[in-house]
Amino acid sequence: MRSAGDLMLAYTATIADPDATAALFTEDGVIELPYVTSIGLPPRVAGPDEIRAFIVGLLKVVPDFGFDTVEVLIDTPDQAFGEYSVERRTVTGRVFSQMYAGRLVAEHGKIKLLRESLDLVRAARAMLPNGVADIPADQ
Repeated sequence: MRSAGDLMLAYTATIADPDATAALFTEDGVIELPYVTSIGLPPRVAGPDEIRAFIVGLLKVVPDFGFDTVEVLIDTPDQAFGEYSVERRTVTGRVFSQMYAGRLVAEHGKIKLLRESLDLVRAARAMLPNGVADIPADQ
């Protein structure tokens, strides 16, 4: 059975393959990205089908999305915490450069929860037509 750290490494290694990534999650597994509604993304996707669709959408914006560096900082059998980075071009030619922090909770060898944080200003600059100016004032 895969540990939480093994699952984090598998997630980061397969992110460009929506089917393989979605298969890592439990039937009720969740990816949470708090605050990303300000850049037009759902803050929570649940279940393999929604996770697959979310990754397909990400790949439409950043076609060669993949993590460049991955470091698992805390690894227990059922929880892991790590940092992983990406630097790729979006379909508009802008650079999407991020350092993610992720907390993963494993259950029976699959991902039950992956909560990630990222720099929304950097994401807005890369993904929104007018960059940071498109973030609503109340966000």
